[in-house]
Amino acid sequence: MAKSSDYLSRAKRQYLLRLLFALLVVNIILIATWYLVTTKVHAHILSNIKLEHALILIILAILSSLIGALLLTRSLLSPLRALWQQIVNLAPSGNTSPPNIDTLKVGRELVADLASQVMQLASATSDKLSSTQSPILSRDFIANNLPLPLFILDPQETIVFVNNKAGDYIGIKPEEMIGKNFYMVLDMSFPSDSTFEAWLKKAKESSATSSMSWERVRMNVLDNHPTLLFDLAAYYNKDNPEHYETMAVLFDHTKQYSQDDQAVSFVALSVHELRTPLTLLRGYIEALEDEINSTGNDELKDFMQKMSATGQQLTAFVNNILNVARVDNDQLSLKLQEENWGDIVNSAVSAISLRAKVRGINIETTIAEGLPSVGVDRLSIYEVINNLLDNAIKYSSNGKVIKVDAHMSKEGLVETTVQDFGLGINPSIMPNLFTKFYRDHRNRAQIGGTGLGLYLSKAIITAHGGNIWVRSELGKGSTFSFTVIPYSQLAAEMKNSDNKEITRGAHGWIKNHSLYRR
Repeated sequence: MAKSSDYLSRAKRQYLLRLLFALLVVNIILIATWYLVTTKVHAHILSNIKLEHALILIILAILSSLIGALLLTRSLLSPLRALWQQIVNLAPSGNTSPPNIDTLKVGRELVADLASQVMQLASATSDKLSSTQSPILSRDFIANNLPLPLFILDPQETIVFVNNKAGDYIGIKPEEMIGKNFYMVLDMSFPSDSTFEAWLKKAKESSATSSMSWERVRMNVLDNHPTLLFDLAAYYNKDNPEHYETMAVLFDHTKQYSQDDQAVSFVALSVHELRTPLTLLRGYIEALEDEINSTGNDELKDFMQKMSATGQQLTAFVNNILNVARVDNDQLSLKLQEENWGDIVNSAVSAISLRAKVRGINIETTIAEGLPSVGVDRLSIYEVINNLLDNAIKYSSNGKVIKVDAHMSKEGLVETTVQDFGLGINPSIMPNLFTKFYRDHRNRAQIGGTGLGLYLSKAIITAHGGNIWVRSELGKGSTFSFTVIPYSQLAAEMKNSDNKEITRGAHGWIKNHSLYRR
């Protein structure tokens, strides 16, 4: 109540100042008008039209008073109107939208405090009515018989309620989970850095209420319990009177998602057998190219160029499948060594330029002068550049140019961008671009792909200690950017090693809590 009293006093002072200012303005207008009439008009004219001047003065006074009254009424009633909106909005038959209190110029704190108290009173009244009817029915019956695992957390992210389905799902009795930290019970991993923990932290900092959902979440539980794969939906409410701040619901898809993972493993096992004949095939193509180039037959040269480009594309497909399987099984090992970044970019562009040429596309490369050497795994970073260029070629549509640019970022990292001028990406699918198997449903029938290239690229860049992101506009193209770390910044890490390389693993799953993060 002390704060409400302070807000009221502050509002009174604000109203007093505004009224004083308005009256001063009105009086100044009247005095200025009178002064102009009595000093600027000749005396003989004044004597002849005294009545007209008096009428003009009266009209001006009325108009100025009317304007002042309208402005004051609007200003004085805006807080009351906002409070009225809040009350009507909470009423059972309310059909108005909640007020935007931040737009108030006067009494903002007072209205915000009163509106919050009205909301808490309405919530408490509703809870009281429901509890008098049947507290067991409202909590135990509905929640415990919900056919989905349900967790409710307090502001400290401690579990305060678990339904029976959740206990059955993860193999731990509900009473054993009550009072424990949510992250200690659910060891969840996410396919991107958009984790439950990151969302909840942001919601607590900037929102009164928030909701979010995730797909393909992985959870490891007891040793004798299989890994669970599910979708997750969560709701956050900062001002819950019973401190039930966060609710999380799990939607099991273990069978479906496990089949997807098994499909990748099976395909990886199958395509592994393609590597040897594919290598032989590319060797024969290169030998035939050399022989045909000497004959000067343009038609045969064109055929061989297309065969060579197709061989490169098939090789990239095989490598993607194999490396995604390694990432998911935490078996992809990267050897970071000192490399010249300009040489790597030019070499990667040269390797894919034939494929672009077949599509009538020219790749323009710009390497900034004075770039420092970088610490990268040459083969895996080739694959990242290849995947980004391959996407740019496929989605260029009628675009004839792809631009590759390497330069120093503001953060002191080596940044590389791959820009096309083709179809662009719909904003609604941007958050899912780096998710495994995800492809835009609008063009997946027209443009081939596996939905694995960007997922793998993100895993590799993350293992290198860099970041990868995209900017795009529909119909104007996309720009994919990523960073790698200069070799000098890795020197301290290398000093702790007996050899001249740094070994890191690329893992596609991001642990949900820092206590578990690799």
